[in-house]
Amino acid sequence: MASSHHLPSHRTHVPLPSDSGGNPFDNEAPTVPIHIVTDASQLPMEFLNPSAERQLVVGFDCEGVDLSRHGALCIMQLAFPDAVYLVDAIEGGEALIRACKPALESSYVTKVIHDCKRDSEALYFQFGIKLHNVMDTQIAYSLLEEQEGRTRLLDDYISFVGLLADPRYCGISYQEKEEVRFLLRQDPNFWMYRPLSELMVRAAADDIRFLLYIYHKMMEKLNQRSLWYLAVRGALYCRCFCINDNNYADWPSVPPIPDDLITEGNAPEVEILSILDVPQGKMGRVIGRKGASILSIKESCNAEILVGGAKAPPDKVFIMGPVEQVRKAEAMLRGRMMDWYF
Repeated sequence: MASSHHLPSHRTHVPLPSDSGGNPFDNEAPTVPIHIVTDASQLPMEFLNPSAERQLVVGFDCEGVDLSRHGALCIMQLAFPDAVYLVDAIEGGEALIRACKPALESSYVTKVIHDCKRDSEALYFQFGIKLHNVMDTQIAYSLLEEQEGRTRLLDDYISFVGLLADPRYCGISYQEKEEVRFLLRQDPNFWMYRPLSELMVRAAADDIRFLLYIYHKMMEKLNQRSLWYLAVRGALYCRCFCINDNNYADWPSVPPIPDDLITEGNAPEVEILSILDVPQGKMGRVIGRKGASILSIKESCNAEILVGGAKAPPDKVFIMGPVEQVRKAEAMLRGRMMDWYF
């Protein structure tokens, strides 16, 4: 599958579950090449032209400068079992990223990613790509915690470093991530520089090379109910910050509740995304002193409530969850906006 115009000088490990019971993180395991891609011809044809006959599962991530609708997307990373591809948006330009559009929008390519919201936002607003069919490991982690009877604390989303450290899914330390975070704080344009340094190549590859292993470990644990929630919440996460004027009519539909879950008599609740407009000058009232106001709403509703902040529109609140809980959150948020409430 791996192909490139240049012999790759970088290599890494892409651990996969082993039928033989060997250690997939053994440093003596075979390495795979890291391809720095500046032209679409360097990518596998089965990725560029997805088909039902050759369905793929790939590790996926994006790096950039303040990655969002406005912040530049610099590198798109893809992990295959036999190679890692660093798709260089700086050198390859818009044409290179747009060549990946069929795969990124395809149901035949599962994109394994940790927290897809900002990546999806950048792809949509900068390249017109509607990211679809993601397996978001952050969502999957929360579902597995619920499935196993553990209650997630409010706003306690597992970080990628935390996920890697969990022995149930990987059990490794990712100390190099702190080094990159420090450099990003020192220089936010870190991912813009070319040629890519050894550290940049290693950091970009490290952000995706474990995703296929984690995918397999999680998929073998998720039950049918959780798998449906995973698909729905992944679709809503992809849309979340990608606001348009047609209520997402041109996006793929959210997966319906499967018949076999309905017939069990305990059907899961339909989940939706709602975007609430906040009048100018009212966001402070919505959030409250030290976040107290919005925290109390989150505690009262079984819904995920996000504020766009500096990256996304500052006048929007994003609510995801069961319909009844989303409507409840909307009503409480509107109450916070009304002058008489204070």
